[in-house]
Amino acid sequence: MISQDNLKELEEKGYLEKEVDPTLDLFDEIEKLKKEKNAVILAHYYQEGDIQDIADFVGDSLALAQKAAKTDADIILFAGVNFMAETAKILSPEKKVLLPDLNAGCSLAESCPADEFAAFKAERPDHIVISYVNCSADVKALTDIVCTSTNAVQIVESLPEDQKIIFGPDRNLGAYLNKETGREMVIWDGSCMVHEIFSLEKIVALKAENHGSEIIAHPECEAELLEYASFIGSTAALLRYSKESDCDTFIVATESGILHQMQKDAPEKTFIPAPPLNTCACNDCPHMRLNTLEKLYNCLKYEVPEMNLDERLIEEAKRPIIKMLDISAKLGL
Repeated sequence: MISQDNLKELEEKGYLEKEVDPTLDLFDEIEKLKKEKNAVILAHYYQEGDIQDIADFVGDSLALAQKAAKTDADIILFAGVNFMAETAKILSPEKKVLLPDLNAGCSLAESCPADEFAAFKAERPDHIVISYVNCSADVKALTDIVCTSTNAVQIVESLPEDQKIIFGPDRNLGAYLNKETGREMVIWDGSCMVHEIFSLEKIVALKAENHGSEIIAHPECEAELLEYASFIGSTAALLRYSKESDCDTFIVATESGILHQMQKDAPEKTFIPAPPLNTCACNDCPHMRLNTLEKLYNCLKYEVPEMNLDERLIEEAKRPIIKMLDISAKLGL
């Protein structure tokens, strides 16, 4: 959470728009700063390739925050979006957490304002709240159990069948979970702009043009697209499947940044980004793509912008994450 005073100070000092010397080797300079400041760089799978390549860890948001918490780093630089930096701060409150661009938000997290979600929850006092980790710290604080796209089915199934559940914030993931588990969870009406922009008609035509190809999709995609997928899973699961599958051509229905790691893991295979409804690069998350190497350099050099959360919020938002980890441990996940 960046205060308006902090934002004003950053703008006045020019940190948000400092130009970087174009002759600098940013890879070398960032490595030097990282060692000098005892920093660790995290990059989500949806970041551009150069950022993934310079990161110490590449992965999903919660897994990255967990890895950073286990390091002795003094600074965590999270190349992702705001809620991811919040999660890193929740799990490492003693560390300084930086994010390269203040405007790197998340359409899914923003589709679930905490005050509206609190009212939604208050109308259903007999429901347990399960929230997808892709939500704000304030929404996590209203949650009983957090889940990831990897463990969501198991988390839902760990609860008694007669337990009433609110699921948020992603309606598509919620619908997928209801189908997979046979539950009738009450679902918050939120979504990710990237995962709703795919054109099923174009994807089916693309598959026909690439004989033997498979459609693989993230469960945040709409239900009609998931019906055509050979495999549905989290970003980490999609990576693993594409590497281990005998298939050599994949049409990938999630944010296109993941193709960088897929190609690195299986250079002999072909990965095609699923086409959107129009001709724009709408399967590139505009928030994720706000981060650049230049911004990473400035962020680490000046140690701004910094993610700060008050202690009460950290404790309240951490509770459902710990609950998820406890359930996962009991289930052997």
